Amino acid sequence: MDAWPIHIPITTMPGGRMSRPSINALTAPLVESLVADAEILRLGIERLENGCLLVDAGIHVKGSLEAGRRIAEICLGGLGSVSLSGSGPVAGWPLAVHVHAADPVLACLGSQYAGWSLSHKESDKKGFNALGSGPGRALSLKEPLFNELGYRDQADRTCLVLEVDRLPPLPLCEKIARDCGVDADALTLILTPTSSLAGTVQIVARVLEVAMHKSHELGFDLQAIQDGMGSAPLPPPAADFLTAMGRTNDAILFAGLVQLFVRGEDAQAQKLAIDLPSSASRDYGRPFGEVFKAYGYDFFKIDPMLFSPARVMVSALDSGNSYAAGALDTALMAASFGIEP
Repeated sequence: MDAWPIHIPITTMPGGRMSRPSINALTAPLVESLVADAEILRLGIERLENGCLLVDAGIHVKGSLEAGRRIAEICLGGLGSVSLSGSGPVAGWPLAVHVHAADPVLACLGSQYAGWSLSHKESDKKGFNALGSGPGRALSLKEPLFNELGYRDQADRTCLVLEVDRLPPLPLCEKIARDCGVDADALTLILTPTSSLAGTVQIVARVLEVAMHKSHELGFDLQAIQDGMGSAPLPPPAADFLTAMGRTNDAILFAGLVQLFVRGEDAQAQKLAIDLPSSASRDYGRPFGEVFKAYGYDFFKIDPMLFSPARVMVSALDSGNSYAAGALDTALMAASFGIEP
């Protein structure tokens, strides 16, 4: 694989807004390092006939926690750091994921958020469906969200992360490259099954992202958010997709902890703190798998306000006051994680 450029160009912003770095340029060396370390990270590398590079993080290979950590930083567009530690929001739980992003709006909403819906119909097989996250989203601009962010990137190489349990079809890879405006051999797709070690880490590492997404849904001024960080326990992977999806969601819903630093009036910071926790949702109170089943496995029937951390602190930089709301629920977390009493 050719070396990716290491210079960091600055994107051109519309309307005279402050320039921001290219998230594709920032992630380029991270992707290159991931591929170079594939053997020690237990990743599979395959280049398709059109040149597209596939990185298998748990479909036909074992993958690893470290691979998931590094993939999560790629998802953040190179603007955030992800670490694993033995201390976290839940006392006595052996491992936690910690996330920090100096520009959480761009890192989480402009890159990490899985907002690009991808699909391909196959005549003799079941269709392929996935949600794409990562810096490629800022090239394709398929989501109205980028108009609100006022951000678009330019790059001749890119990467997308897909939470899938099988390899994407060749025509879809070609379509992704076209939509991103790059050659197929300049596209890297990283595949992270939900039930894999790497997939578990990269999903739980979205603890800050779900707080950012819900802040956006609540109508909070995104420009007021200056910084942020979050933590959540790392659940054990599950053998089946539905259980694995439930555990990774519940890690955030019942035991995720986020702190946001904002500008503006205290009243707005306090309201955000009150409205942000998952317990503010009508669907809170049961493991995610039970909620999903109750709605007939229709994801879109679930209250979208459910997807947020369990406890939130919002610190108002102009006054120095902080407001906290929500609570960790270790009993519901333990039930979801399959922990025997």
